[in-house]
Amino acid sequence: MARSALTRDEVLDTAAALVRQHGPAALTMRKLAAELGTAVTSIYWHVGNRESLLDALVERTVADLGTIRPRGATPAERIASVARALRRDLRAHPHLVAMVHERGLTERMFLPAQRALVREVHAAGLRGARAAGVVRAVQFHVVGHVLVERNRERAPAQSPAEEELWAVETADQDPSLARALARPVDTERLFAASVRALVTGLLAPPD
Repeated sequence: MARSALTRDEVLDTAAALVRQHGPAALTMRKLAAELGTAVTSIYWHVGNRESLLDALVERTVADLGTIRPRGATPAERIASVARALRRDLRAHPHLVAMVHERGLTERMFLPAQRALVREVHAAGLRGARAAGVVRAVQFHVVGHVLVERNRERAPAQSPAEEELWAVETADQDPSLARALARPVDTERLFAASVRALVTGLLAPPD
């Protein structure tokens, strides 16, 4: 027997879980109804058709990604914290973020993070085009890093692998460099170090 008590939030929660697990293509009204233990007509009543459901999921994703609270004692630390939060959110919702992009709302999705960065850049004393450059540089760095991480995670086994490619000869006679490049990438440490260096350089007084 179909359940009687169903809310719009419950429909969206279950739909989002399906997208996270299996991707947008797996989200059908019939599968969603089965997950909820209800009739398809009940879902239509709460969220409309599949396109309306996807639009609602995108709106919710944009809203969820909008709550970024900077942390730290200095502008540099707080800017780096925004970068970490943005990376964490993008990595936590890859399929939902892809849906946002497909529906042309990418810039709106990034606006809250950009506004948080603007406040911290202003607090650091930067204004105008230079402040805008910092905001863009941090955003692009985060997005690029996430894309490389995702590609590496989804790539098939490489042959030859990195540890086979790097030797003293290919590293220009630098054995310690060869050993370091042959080891697995610690993406957390790499991101923290690269963001710190980027922000420090961007906030430094011009020559």
